[in-house]
Amino acid sequence: MVFLRLPARHPFLIRVYLQAKTGFIMGEYTKKAVEDSNLYNYTWKKWTLITAAASLLLLSACGSEQADPALAPSESSDIIVPTAVPSQAPSAEQAAYMSPLTGLPSKEKVTARPIAVMINNAPAARPQSGLNDADIVYEVLAEGGVTRLVAIFQSTLDGAAKLGPVRSIRPYLIDIGESYHGVLVHAGGSPDAYSILQTGHKEELDEIGRAGAYFWRDKSRKAPHNLYTNLAKLREGVDKFGFAAEDTSVPAYTFRNADDDLAEGSPAEGVQIKFLMDSYKVSYKYDPATKLYTRYIGDKPHADNDTGEPLTAANVMVIGAEHKVLDDVGRLSVDLELGGEALLFERGKVIEGRWIHKKDDVIRFVKDGVEVPFYPGKTYINIVPNSPDFDSHVHILANS
Repeated sequence: MVFLRLPARHPFLIRVYLQAKTGFIMGEYTKKAVEDSNLYNYTWKKWTLITAAASLLLLSACGSEQADPALAPSESSDIIVPTAVPSQAPSAEQAAYMSPLTGLPSKEKVTARPIAVMINNAPAARPQSGLNDADIVYEVLAEGGVTRLVAIFQSTLDGAAKLGPVRSIRPYLIDIGESYHGVLVHAGGSPDAYSILQTGHKEELDEIGRAGAYFWRDKSRKAPHNLYTNLAKLREGVDKFGFAAEDTSVPAYTFRNADDDLAEGSPAEGVQIKFLMDSYKVSYKYDPATKLYTRYIGDKPHADNDTGEPLTAANVMVIGAEHKVLDDVGRLSVDLELGGEALLFERGKVIEGRWIHKKDDVIRFVKDGVEVPFYPGKTYINIVPNSPDFDSHVHILANS
């Protein structure tokens, strides 16, 4: 028998842990089924000295925007984004565009509207399919110690790849998906989530609602861990229901030059994250050869079910948020507006900072009031409770 010592002053952890261990978690109400418990394209670039030969004149230009050192990274503070600097036009070998969410080069302007898919992360749902095609992946608690993934797709061109298993939605998962202007993809949801979806006339594709034609069940797995879709079907559903398929105003991240060394931060091999239960303990370990972090569940790489390839990311964020248990079912409220403590892992280093979430924007990582750029590539954002404290859920892995 395993015991967890939790101070009485932390009712959130006590309630969620006991619900997870005892199994007394009611399934949430849905219309059909009951679920079980189980900038713009900007990169950091070096200043370019522009010269023109003239017999008597030398023209040079440079400029900068300085951050106010007194600016505190609070909910009301502004994000200071470095001013774009003129650079040489891309050569024939260089791409003309970059993805706003990954900073990776693209031959065409990336204007597809993002798709936000709720992905099942229960042990019976692993390994999942299609997560390596996502630009951004969030992991956050649902109820009973179970975590859910929110995968944001925009730049992927292969629409035939299997994606899932798809699962239900929560109010704070709606917030995450909509921050990227995403069409929300899910199968069922909590009563509060359905209230928001219906009263707000949200643009969504719900398998147990009117969008069932764009999903299928895989008979090799047991329900509810066997619901799949793909981006081609979801884009078809977007067109069928008259949702906007293009969006040129998706909030973009800032990015470093892929070849630039990271001057700031402290050396770290990676990070281990414990949301609540051991079966949801994840790690990200840096590989200097690929300059990517490989995601692990427990001691094994988290791989794609169909390709066998491990899930990787160029950037890993861990942020602390206030969690509150709402009812005896164990449903949660997760505050994604307040901001708070955060860590960013890039290129084998860790940067300590804050996360902020402005209205009509995505969650961003800032240090001393200035947004810290990502490296081009995919990003994983892990949201852990602040109870009993942020550090209790995060263990930085030292270099061996």
